[in-house]
Formats: sequence, structure tokens, C-alpha cells
Amino acid sequence: MRVKRVAPSVQPNMHQDVNIKLIKDIITSYKEKKGALIPLLQEVQSVYSYLPKAALEMIQKELNYPMSELYGVSTFYTQFKLTPAGKHVVRVCKGTACHVQNADEVMSRVSSFLNVTDGGTTSDGKFTLESVSCLGCCSLAPAMMIGEETFGKLTGATAIKHIRNVK
Repeated sequence: MRVKRVAPSVQPNMHQDVNIKLIKDIITSYKEKKGALIPLLQEVQSVYSYLPKAALEMIQKELNYPMSELYGVSTFYTQFKLTPAGKHVVRVCKGTACHVQNADEVMSRVSSFLNVTDGGTTSDGKFTLESVSCLGCCSLAPAMMIGEETFGKLTGATAIKHIRNVK
């Protein structure tokens, strides 16, 4: 079977202006640490809420990591983002307990309400929608999180109500 490669519709980090000086001390603190790429990327992402291309280029230059390794790690782990996330990240659980309690309907209604697909950010930059494998609160199925707050026993309507309260 032949797989056709499809170019991404959005190039990550294109034309993003970031203040690279914000991470200079973070990168310096990792100069002598071996095997600490993931914590380094986590700290850098905590500054910008994603991993800007300029930050990855600075890490490559200062710490001699191959760019292929930086992109390999940052695209393998779902915790890392290569594009800016919205102010509020909405995570809809798709784990087994949530799935059998109709998480697909919750996701569909939230996606329609925000007018974004899974992984997308609203045009105003306020919300990013993500499906996740498990939120760890199966007794609340179906569940979602908005930022650090968890909501459970959802229907499509109650999920939208919670999002409206954040707006």
C-alpha cells in the first residue's frame, strides 16, 4: 500500500516574533546536564506556552542538539506544542469510560460551538480544543478540563455551558 504525504496546512512557528532572551538563563542552566532534553523543553514551553522555532534554534546552537532530535522529541510527546495554544485549553476525554458515556457527542458539540476541530485554536485565540486519552477521573465520565478545572457527567449542552462561563 502506498501512502501519500500531505503537506501540513499550517507551518509551525512561521513568522512568530518571540523574545528569545526570556529563555537564555534556562538554556544556560542545562549546559552541563546530559539527558535533560524533556525537562528543558518543558521549561521553555512554560515561558511561551509552546515551542517557538527560534527557541529550538537557540537550543540547537547553544547545546548542540541536532534539530532532528529537537523536533523528534517535541512532536512525539503530546505535551509539547509547536504552535501557540489558546488562552484556555479545553481537553475532552476520549478514554474508555468517557467513550462509552458518549464523549463523542460532547466533543462534537464543543467542536461545533467553538468552530474548531480537534487540535485547533479559535480565531480569536481564546480556546484550543484537544481530545485526550484519559483525564484520570473515570467516575465523572464523560469529562473535560478547561485549563486546570475538571467538569464531569457532561452532555453536549452542559459542556457548552461551562465554556460560556469561561468566555
